[in-house]
Amino acid sequence: MLPMNHVLIALLLTLTFPLSATPQDSPDREHPVADSPLWLTYKGNGGPGKGKHIVLIAADQEYRSEQSMPMMAKILSMRHGFDCTVLFGVNDKGEVDPTMPVYPEKGKEFKEHHIPGLEHLASADLVIFFPRLLTLPMAEREMIVKYIDSGKPIISIRTGNHGFRGALPYQIDGKQVSWGNDILGGSFMEHHGNWHADSTRGIIVPEQKDHPILRGVNDIWGDSDVYRTYIEGGSLPVGCTALVWGQPLLGRNPDDAPNPEKEPLPVAWVKTWQTSSGKLARVFQSTMGSATDLQSAGLRRLIFNAAYWSMEMEDAITPESSVDIVGPFNPLESGFNYEELGVVPRMPAEYR
Repeated sequence: MLPMNHVLIALLLTLTFPLSATPQDSPDREHPVADSPLWLTYKGNGGPGKGKHIVLIAADQEYRSEQSMPMMAKILSMRHGFDCTVLFGVNDKGEVDPTMPVYPEKGKEFKEHHIPGLEHLASADLVIFFPRLLTLPMAEREMIVKYIDSGKPIISIRTGNHGFRGALPYQIDGKQVSWGNDILGGSFMEHHGNWHADSTRGIIVPEQKDHPILRGVNDIWGDSDVYRTYIEGGSLPVGCTALVWGQPLLGRNPDDAPNPEKEPLPVAWVKTWQTSSGKLARVFQSTMGSATDLQSAGLRRLIFNAAYWSMEMEDAITPESSVDIVGPFNPLESGFNYEELGVVPRMPAEYR
């Protein structure tokens, strides 16, 4: 049973923000993850996601995943019925700390990163990854590998495709598995345009307009730039299907003109990952997805539809399902100038 203050908060949110999914689930049903000051849990209301558990990992230093992943979890739980757990990259004090360096830097002590709660990947039906260049203890890497070799689905957002420094302890038939290139279908190579100066207009691939993930999706725009994940003149690897192309714009406004010198590149695609035991996992990668990008309802719907598709629930995808944000969402700007942006270590509860 949830504490009374949590029940009252949930009731107020429900009255203020009507849910698309009814009826409500039993209030006595337990969330699969116990409450902790080191992570956030959101119990699902009734709806298509009833009985399914989604874990969202927020552990980047640039794109404010610590703000966006709780926002996405609220929508997935309150409007779609999924039980959600948000895990964070934290410092020695247990604070969510995007300011921790990812490389040894002059004047800064370099420490391993840490994501408490990775043991709960074992109960997840889907994991949404948003790390960036993490150096994790081996035990935590092994828990991630156990999940990605389980055959369960994988979603990766933005820097997720270069989420870890060095190789994960994962080999198949004696060959090292690459997290970005092998599992996800492409790792970050470079910014395709001007970093923190361009924005991206998402263009649906005409041949894929009837794909379930694109159902009801329109008007995709974000103020982050396009990533290149393959060499110029190349393409996504065999087995990847591009759903959305990203056209770099000549500025950071949605009505800015396309950059005529920059061709569109894939910013969202799907593939399958074959595990060591031969199981096939559905995979979705979006290289869009900064916190400010996710103010776009079209991009949120794309990712939520991908969540349903990845769990083989595509029959439950409807253009009318709500992707409206629950409560306030005022994300800080992307970047590493932490003091100027107001990025400081905070306890997970402050992101609820």
